[in-house]
Amino acid sequence: MEISRENLLKLVNEALKILPNSYAPYSNIHVASAILTESGRIYLGVNVENSSYGLTICAERSAISAMITNGDRKPVAIAIVTDLEEPIPPCGACRQVIAEFNPEAVLIMYSAKTHNYIVKNLKEIFPQPFIVKK
Repeated sequence: MEISRENLLKLVNEALKILPNSYAPYSNIHVASAILTESGRIYLGVNVENSSYGLTICAERSAISAMITNGDRKPVAIAIVTDLEEPIPPCGACRQVIAEFNPEAVLIMYSAKTHNYIVKNLKEIFPQPFIVKK
């Protein structure tokens, strides 16, 4: 599915609005995510760290959880916005979770600090996800 530049910019702007809500007292890496689904709805999430590091949830999985909670199942584009100098890709766990719902999702990774961005298809950065045929 081709994602318009306008939709990608809209996702980045939605994620920028919630970036201050990120809770990152340990890494000081703030991340927000906005997901556009096949239905046209947008879901948001931020990273929420915990002193027991394994309990931390990434912004992308937070947004996926909101998507599933609201009955949507297919993300077509995902913005990942950070306050770092350079855009960051999703971690391995997030790549796997995104691939569960759409291994061909478009990712826009964006730095709120420098306005640098990278657009990739998930398959480009995660070519062999673990997917069980349903």
